[in-house]
Amino acid sequence: MNKDSVKQIRPGAFSESVAGEEDPGASVDLVQPPPMQPGDEAPRGTPGTGETVCRLCGGSGRREGGDSCPECGGTGKVNVGVGGG
Repeated sequence: MNKDSVKQIRPGAFSESVAGEEDPGASVDLVQPPPMQPGDEAPRGTPGTGETVCRLCGGSGRREGGDSCPECGGTGKVNVGVGGG
């Protein structure tokens, strides 16, 4: 192969879209996992898990003195593993 047959490619050429087409990466929606509370064993919606009443606050979402429960973040619920074995 001689140097006349080698075509130079300008920097950034592969990061551009094909003429008339939308950038293929522009429409990708990245799914963020739902935030977890300290009492959660897994993110909400994880197969094999479910919501239950927070053991620390008894489902009220509050601690004595009215502060938000640190285990459930004030929701009164935590996500835990269910069944199986």
